[in-house]
Formats: sequence, structure tokens, C-alpha cells
Amino acid sequence: MQIDRLLLEGFRNYDSQQLTFDGSCNVIYGENAQGKTNLLEAIVYLSCGRSPRTHADRELIGFDRDRARLVGHIQAREREFETEILLNRGRRRKMTVNGVAAKNGGDLSQVLHTVFFSPEDLFLIREGAAARRRFMDMSLCQLRPRYAEALAEYGRLYEHKTRILRDSDEYPQLLDTLPDFNHRLCQVGAVLISYRARYVQALAVHAQRAHWECSGEREELALTYQTVKTVEDPLGPVQDIAGALEEHQARHYQAELASRLCLSGPHKDDIAVTVNGLEARHFCSQGQVRTAALSLKLADREIHKNAIGEYPVMLLDDVLSELDPRRQEYVLNRIAGGQVFITCCENDRLDALLSGRVYHIREGRVL
Repeated sequence: MQIDRLLLEGFRNYDSQQLTFDGSCNVIYGENAQGKTNLLEAIVYLSCGRSPRTHADRELIGFDRDRARLVGHIQAREREFETEILLNRGRRRKMTVNGVAAKNGGDLSQVLHTVFFSPEDLFLIREGAAARRRFMDMSLCQLRPRYAEALAEYGRLYEHKTRILRDSDEYPQLLDTLPDFNHRLCQVGAVLISYRARYVQALAVHAQRAHWECSGEREELALTYQTVKTVEDPLGPVQDIAGALEEHQARHYQAELASRLCLSGPHKDDIAVTVNGLEARHFCSQGQVRTAALSLKLADREIHKNAIGEYPVMLLDDVLSELDPRRQEYVLNRIAGGQVFITCCENDRLDALLSGRVYHIREGRVL
């Protein structure tokens, strides 16, 4: 799986740029704020219709532009694809794959898979639960189209319920609609939990191995999926999970009315990470935390390969400069075998990276 060519028009700081990529390694260098990360962001967006940096599509359009266009020529499953996305201010985006309209990001993910790793991800373990949920969501939306649909529906239901709770004092009749929203939230939430539990189960196996190797076989990493307490078996039947969610919702009904907040559901899920039995978020050193974050990303890459039979495109955004030489070497050895994009600053030693093409980016242009 690889992206051969990319066309950007009006995307972020790119006016009009076409690039052809190497099938193995592509090194993109330049000073800060020149467009290196924007280039990787465009590739991620072509893979799932979601940005790893923003939730608002309008932010992807250049400041002085009304529209943006992304076109990717992709090889996957021994076939060639052309994915095109048009973004317009004030209008819905248009997405096509080989000229056929794509309904959502799930259609894009059937063509291209990516794993994006930025310096911020090195703090994935120390951050709050929301960061680890985003990590799960970005991966699962590519792996499972049904998950992407369920996540979008859950988000809409959650927003509706929040408005009902917020406005219920002024409009008490809104509470009459709450049971229907609660029921559907439990049904859709159960789908999310089921996928997440299986994903973390697979992630734990690959991440444990990666962390063990990267730490010189001195540290053991363990991952545990955490969800609503009434869900005793998140790997069980979806119907049972939905019933457990309804039980939890009923217990928190009065508290939700009092706080005007949604207190029950998988929007509070998390992944507990331990190293040698200690909670990594609070008790591990900076080096251990970084190794754990590396292990999660490398494990995610292995999950994608097992699911689709090919390595996904790996995108390393200025990560190597944040790692010590031992971890740099480990990452570079582990990512061999698929297409890789690496961004770095001008003063980095390019000859220390993998062989392939080198691009110099300045002000949204390839020199």
C-alpha cells in the first residue's frame, strides 16, 4: 500500500503543488511552519476524511481561498485508485474514489490506511483519557467502516442529549424526548465498546512485544480497556453491553439532570497503561513513557497490516529528533517494509535516515 502522487490546491499553506513519492522512504525537511506537517495531514485526510490536528474542515482551507482540493493516486491490493476531496467554505465536502462518490470516511479507508505519529503523541500516555480515545478512534475509523458510522451517530446523539439537559429548566417538555435518545445512545455506544475492546486486546499483544524489545527486555507493558463499570464483559454480545449501559444510565439519571451533563457512556472510555505493574501516567519516567507511546503506534501499524494484508503508510512528523539514538534506531528498523514519510528540520542528519527521496519544503512549496 502506497501513495504515488499527491496534488494539493488551496490546502493549508499550499497554493498548488504536485508531488511524486518513493515507494519506500520519503524524507521531508525544512524549517518550522513551512508546511511539512500540512503535507502529512493531507495524506491522513485522504485515508479517512479526518484530520489528526483539527475537527473543523474549514481550517484546512487556505486563509485567502474559498476551496481546497486534494487528489491522491494510490496503490493498494494490487490495484490503482484515485481519491479526490473537494472542500468548500459553507458547503459540504465532496469525496470520490475512482470517480464514484464516497459517502463517508469509511469509503476512503477501504483504499488507504495511515498511521500518523507526531511529537505530541509522545505524551499520549501522560495526557487525559480524551487523547487515548482519539488514538483508538483514528485507527478504528480506518479499520472498520461500521465503527466510523457508529462514532458519527454517537456524536450527534450526544450533542442532542447535552442540549436537552442544558435547556430542560427553560423547556421542561424536552425531557419527554430523553428516553428515546438514551435508548439509542446505549445501542450505538455498545457497538463502540465492542470494537474498542477487541482493538485494545490486539493492541496489547503487539505493544507488549514492542516495548519489551525497545526497553532491552527489561520492561513489561500492559494495556487494559476501561469503560462503563456496569459492562462486565466488553468482549461479550453487543446486546448485553447495551443492557449494561442502560442500567448505568438509569443509576445516573438524577445526577445528569442536576449537572446537565451526560455522565454515562463510552465517551468517557480510556486505556490504562502500566509498565512493570506501575501506572505509567503517574509513576513512570519520561523515557518509559516515550517507549510506551512508541510501542502503541508501532502496535497500531501491525494491527493494520494484519487486517488488510499490507503495511499502512507510516507518517513520522518530526518524531525522530525527539528520541535518543537507541529509540531512533529501533523505530527505523521496525518500520522497514512499507512506505514511510519522515519530516525533520534542516539541521537533522538526513544520511542517518532510510534511503529514498528527499524533499525540501519552504513556504508551502517543494524546492
